Amino acid sequence: MKITDVRTILLTGPYSNDPYICASRPRRSAAFIEIHTDGGLTGWGETYAGYFFPESVPGVVEFFKPILVGQSPDDVEVLWQRMYRCGNYWCRVGLGVAIMNGIEAALWDLRGKMHGVPVHQLLGGCKHARLPCYASGGPSNYPKDQLAAKLDFYLGLGFRGVKIATGSLTKGRGWHMPLDPKEAADFEADKLTFARAHVGKDVRLMLDGHMGNNPDTTWSLGTARAVMKAVEPFNLFFFEEPLHYTDPWGYAELCRETTVPIAGGEVLTAAYEWRVFAEANAFDIGQPDAAYTGGLGEFMRVAAMMEKRGRKVATHAAGAGGALMQNLHCGFACANTVICEILPALGGIHLDIARDFHFENGDVLPPQLPGLGITLTDDIKNRYPFVPGSGEFNSVPGKVLVD
Repeated sequence: MKITDVRTILLTGPYSNDPYICASRPRRSAAFIEIHTDGGLTGWGETYAGYFFPESVPGVVEFFKPILVGQSPDDVEVLWQRMYRCGNYWCRVGLGVAIMNGIEAALWDLRGKMHGVPVHQLLGGCKHARLPCYASGGPSNYPKDQLAAKLDFYLGLGFRGVKIATGSLTKGRGWHMPLDPKEAADFEADKLTFARAHVGKDVRLMLDGHMGNNPDTTWSLGTARAVMKAVEPFNLFFFEEPLHYTDPWGYAELCRETTVPIAGGEVLTAAYEWRVFAEANAFDIGQPDAAYTGGLGEFMRVAAMMEKRGRKVATHAAGAGGALMQNLHCGFACANTVICEILPALGGIHLDIARDFHFENGDVLPPQLPGLGITLTDDIKNRYPFVPGSGEFNSVPGKVLVD
């Protein structure tokens, strides 16, 4: 079987059916790579780069297309290495390898279909009968009655773990993110006192700092230290992104100094970049994304890197339906996966595409269909037409995100 064509599919749709996340981000873009073969099989993969900069994806895919056409989709690692070497100057880390991720995922999808097995079997076999997951809740909606309603909404969907953000989002007043060490520590401790009292001691609670998402509201190491000390009594499952990713040494200091498990890694690409953080012991829990890290193969290498150091991984999965399934296959193939991220109240751009997603009593179950278990019909493509400019970015003077 040979590859005959490689195409990019850009989509735009509602972010999800979660009203609390949609209060800050009502729609999302997504980028898929579609690989055709002369044997009648089609493979699909997603790159999370399509959420941020969808317009960049088609050009990069066209650059790599000649490397793929005429080749066997069974040679996933060979083709990945050829693309990686070809883009040596610009895709060792960053956008290039993140887009390669979507191509490589489509190859794994094809390979699974060719052999009649789910992709996690090709990645080393399923290591878990089921995995716990958490509702990725986005902002902390305020005032507190809104936060309580948000938590109740996620628990009502069957989740037994919830992640909310630092700071707050209040309708009509916007975002609030304290930067002063004492103010930030007091704010997060007060929030967790309320949240823990509301959900009880058995629900997994996580905080996400999102540090680096806005250059004006990024914590210093001193502020992060103060916050960690303040939240230690609340039994957090992890604290995600308390610092900017330009400071792996600060992350390592936090890991040494606090009992709160420090998590991060969703923006890191390729094992090459991950190695800097892993060797610094910068994360207690690494969060590679199988739609962004560089490929499913790179995800597995990152997980092995973390496992060698006694660290765990938690899948990051904030893309559309392809990203959801790619991360589940990798999560089930890694022995050191402790939890999976799931966007609550998944919308059509997720569930119309992910055909093999199974959620039960707060856990996810292993995919069973051959390949990744995703599909992109013409009807789906027509239902979510791409809207130029629908990607998400950080607003700065001269370029402001409007929704």
